[in-house]
Amino acid sequence: MRELDLLAVDLETTGLDPSRHQILSIGMIPVRGLAIELGGARQFLVRPAGTAGVGPSATVHGITDDVAAGAAPLEQVLPEVLAALEGRVLLAHHASIEVGFLTRACRDRGLSVPDLTVVDTVRLQRRVLRRGHVHSQVAEDDLALGAARRHLGLPRYHPHDALTDALACAELYLAQVAALGEDLTLRQLLR
Repeated sequence: MRELDLLAVDLETTGLDPSRHQILSIGMIPVRGLAIELGGARQFLVRPAGTAGVGPSATVHGITDDVAAGAAPLEQVLPEVLAALEGRVLLAHHASIEVGFLTRACRDRGLSVPDLTVVDTVRLQRRVLRRGHVHSQVAEDDLALGAARRHLGLPRYHPHDALTDALACAELYLAQVAALGEDLTLRQLLR
């Protein structure tokens, strides 16, 4: 794990269904081994395609139609994101969301879908919460990014900003690796 190159990624979207909703913001922060590389942090605002705009999702992430209208189209941003992911493991909280949206974005634009290796901090948090308990159930609320961070003593951040959430995920990952210690193998980490 000390040699693993990851890229913490968070997306803000107009909803949770990649077949109907769009990416509005992408935050990325490299993690090399057990160090977060803040100098490599990047955030992209993305202009939604078509005329639908951001819709009611603005109440969640605060990205308004006016702000989104001045952003770059996903066609321009996506190659930079894919280049940053090359040779790295995707690190995300509820990684299926990021994987689903990135996969759909590539397919819709005729780009090859990257074969992503993924670390999902939700899966790791389940392990943290179940540690020492054979059959314990974990409540979904306990797996939320803020709740997982609180459980491990990390500070509270204002949610739903892609770059802040990518940093929050990266910090959570490091805390989870420390909490699980020798109970965590590289094979268990990756999916």
